[in-house]
Amino acid sequence: MAASAQPAFHYIGYDDFVRDIEALAGKVGWDGWVPDYVVGIGRGGHVPGAFMSHRTGIAMLSIDHSSKVVEFADDLLIKLAAKSARGTRILMIDDINDSGATIQQLRDMFASHGADPSHIRFAVLINNSRSQAKVDYWARTINRDLDKEWFVFPWEAMAGTQILAEAALAVPERLA
Repeated sequence: MAASAQPAFHYIGYDDFVRDIEALAGKVGWDGWVPDYVVGIGRGGHVPGAFMSHRTGIAMLSIDHSSKVVEFADDLLIKLAAKSARGTRILMIDDINDSGATIQQLRDMFASHGADPSHIRFAVLINNSRSQAKVDYWARTINRDLDKEWFVFPWEAMAGTQILAEAALAVPERLA
């Protein structure tokens, strides 16, 4: 895709979003693993995390990983790592597992702070089957080798087209 070309947007409607939450909620706990907390990964996982918390009745926490503000991400991740080491089960939730970078960064951070990986799982609305990071639960699967659309979730639709295009074009490997 040329750097100046407009990305193809795929707007996810509210009803589709709710169906995805229902699909995730139906998968969590099917194997006997039930989280003590749902943790929304900011910023794309905050809304799905809140919906999942309401749907399942599981308390929600949140981190703001995307802001890169230590007090709202790393410090909280360290506390979550300690909780998992003491047996607390944590379900991390995000909107999409695209490249896998976010999930891998979080796993690395948890590992470096003594988390028990058996007590931490990841859920996403959309999972790229080609991602380098694997998740435990997902509502839908895409293959980025074939699907080059830029997914726009209901909360992101508030941004203008120019802002969405800039975000999409900032990671051209997902689109080209």
